[in-house]
Amino acid sequence: MKLFSLFVATLITAVGFAQPPDNTKINKRDNAADAVTAGMQSNKKEDLDLVRKIRRGVTADKSMSTYARNVKIITRDGVATLRGPVKSAAEKMAIETIAKRIAGDTKVESHLEIVPPK
Repeated sequence: MKLFSLFVATLITAVGFAQPPDNTKINKRDNAADAVTAGMQSNKKEDLDLVRKIRRGVTADKSMSTYARNVKIITRDGVATLRGPVKSAAEKMAIETIAKRIAGDTKVESHLEIVPPK
């Protein structure tokens, strides 16, 4: 029981001194007037089909990281917006290539961010 109490005390101390997450930059970006967010996804059949096809293309590539497989894909009026973190420039380019192949070169807006592994 003493060992457990010591563990809990250590955990509480460590958490108490941990720096809280700072999402200020992301919040500012997402609140910008021209920002496309997941809540703006169109419910038109064509747009939902486009999201589904791009998502299948991304998840079919087994070399992609979990970050890459979970990027946001938002479609409105046939235009796909890609958002979220990826682990490398290669992943970013691969996702953009998949989306452009499916939606068309001029129908993809990429806001993917490269976040190096910690």
